[in-house]
Amino acid sequence: MTRNTALQETASLPDHLAGRSVVLVGLMGAGKTSIGRRLAARLGLPFRDADAEIELAAGCSVAELFARFGEREFRDGERRVIRRLLAGEPLVLATGGGAYMDPDTRASIRREGVCVWLRAELPTLLRRVAGRTHRPLLHSGDPAEVLARLMAAREPVYAEADITVECTDESPDATTSHVLEALAAWRPPRRLALALGGGDYEVVVGPGLLGRAGAVLAPVLPQKSCVVVTDETVARLHLTTLLGGLASTGFRTSQIVVPAGERAKTMETYARVVDGLLDAGVERRTAVIALGGGVVGDLAGFAAATTLRGLPFVQVPTTLLAQVDSSVGGKTGVNTRHGKNLVGAFYQPRMVLADTATLASLPANELRAGYAEIAKAGLIGDADFFAWCEAHAAALLAGDAAAQGEAVLRACAFKAGVVGNDEREEKASGGRALLNLGHTFGHALEAELGYGGILHGEAVATGIGLAFKLSAALGLCPPADVERVVAHLAAIGLPAELHMLNRRFSATALMAHMRRDKKMRDGQLHFVLVRGIGEAFTKGDVPADAVEELLHREGCAA
Repeated sequence: MTRNTALQETASLPDHLAGRSVVLVGLMGAGKTSIGRRLAARLGLPFRDADAEIELAAGCSVAELFARFGEREFRDGERRVIRRLLAGEPLVLATGGGAYMDPDTRASIRREGVCVWLRAELPTLLRRVAGRTHRPLLHSGDPAEVLARLMAAREPVYAEADITVECTDESPDATTSHVLEALAAWRPPRRLALALGGGDYEVVVGPGLLGRAGAVLAPVLPQKSCVVVTDETVARLHLTTLLGGLASTGFRTSQIVVPAGERAKTMETYARVVDGLLDAGVERRTAVIALGGGVVGDLAGFAAATTLRGLPFVQVPTTLLAQVDSSVGGKTGVNTRHGKNLVGAFYQPRMVLADTATLASLPANELRAGYAEIAKAGLIGDADFFAWCEAHAAALLAGDAAAQGEAVLRACAFKAGVVGNDEREEKASGGRALLNLGHTFGHALEAELGYGGILHGEAVATGIGLAFKLSAALGLCPPADVERVVAHLAAIGLPAELHMLNRRFSATALMAHMRRDKKMRDGQLHFVLVRGIGEAFTKGDVPADAVEELLHREGCAA
C-alpha cells in the first residue's frame, strides 16, 4: 500500500472515531498483533500490544508471569496496564485473549474505545498457533481441546464487542481493510442517561439494537438470565431477532406470549404472566424483558414489580408511542372495568432499548399515534421542540431514521425531566401531572369507545385539541395557538377534533368517564390546560359546565 492510499483511507474515516482508541479482542491466533500494527499505520495512530507492555513492565515473559504468580495475579496486572493505556492518547490496542473476560476491563474499553472482535474458526486458529511455545494456556492439554474450550467460554463475551470481523486465511492486509470498512460503517447507538428517584438508567436508541440486545444489556444484566414477555403480533415480527441477539452473548431465555392489544391489559392476563414467570423458575436476579408496545410494557412491568417483590426489568419498546412515552418514567399497570391503569406500580426499568428499525413494521396509523406523544412534549413545555416537530413530522412519519432517533431522544429527555421532579405524581400542581395534557379527554374517549376501539395516541391527539380549545374558552390561551395546534395535528392525519372520529358522542357519557378518571381530586375535575404552546399547567377547579359547553359546541349530544 502506498503512502497516498494510506492517507486517503485515514482521511475517509468518520468523525465519530475521533478521539477514540480501537481495541482488538479475540482468541490467541486471531491476528490481533499483526492486524493491529497494520491498522495503526493506516489510521495514523500509535500501536500497543498489551502483552508486550506487561512483559516490559514486569521484566519477564507472560509465560513466566503465569508460572510464578498464576493467572489471577496476571489478570490483575493486565487490567491495570490496559486501563493506563486507554487513559492516554488514542491508539490501536491489541489485548491478550483473556483480557476482555474481565468486567472492569470491558467497562474501560466501552468507555474509552471502539472494540473489534477478530473472530476466527477453530481450524484457522489451530494452524496459526501450531508450534508456539509462549502461550501458557496451550501447555495445559491438547491445543484443539484447549482452544475449543476457550471458544465456548469466551466467544459469548467477545460478542459484546462493538464490531465483529471474520478472520479467514486471507492476508493480514486484506483483514485490516475489512476492519477499516467496519469501523467506517459503525455508528454507536445514541444514549440518554436518566436520573430518576427509582433508579438511574439509560435509554439506548438506534437501528439494529434487537440483534445486539445481548451486547447492550450485558453490563446491566450480568447474570444473563431473562424471561421475554411479548404479544402474538410482536412475537411474529421481532421475537426471533431479539432471542438471537441475546443468545449470541450467552443469555439464557424463556418467553411468555400474551394476546395483542388493549384486551390483554387485564388482571387475568397479569396473573397469567406472573404464573408464567414462576413456572420458569425465576430468581431475584432473573430479568423480565418487555418486547412490544405500551400494553406489553405496562403489563410486564407490573408483573416484574410484584413477582418475588421485584425482578430486574428492561423495556424493549417496538412502537413509536412506547419508545417516546410509556417505556420511560416507570408507570406500570393494568386496566379494570372501573377505568384505565387503575391498578399498577411505579417501577423503573434497568434500561430502555429502543430499536428504531422496528418502527418500519408499524402501520401508518400507529406511527401517527406515537407521534402525538412527541408533539405533546413540545406543547407542554418546549415551544422550540414543537416548532421542530412542525418542520420534521413529515420526514419522521415517512421513516427518516435520523428524524425518528432525534424525536425519541428529545421526547424521552423531556419526559425524564418532568418525571425526575415528581416521580410518583404527588405534587398538588404541575409536576408529572403535566404529562397528562390531553389525557383527561383522551381516556374518556377510550372508555366510551371501548379499550382498543381507538388508538391511545389518537385519543390523546383529540384530547390535546380539546384541552387547547377549553383553555381558549376560559380566556387562558390565544385562539391562534389553538388553530396552529389543530392544523398541525390534522395535517399529519391525527384526529385533532371530535368530528374527525366520525362518531356521535354524548356529553353526559364523556363527563361520567372523566369523573371516574384517576386524576379526580376531592370530587373536582382536574385538567392540564395551557397559556399557549409550551406553557402547560394543571388546574383543579375547572367548572364542569364549561367542559360540557365545549363538548356541546364540538357536536356532542346532551
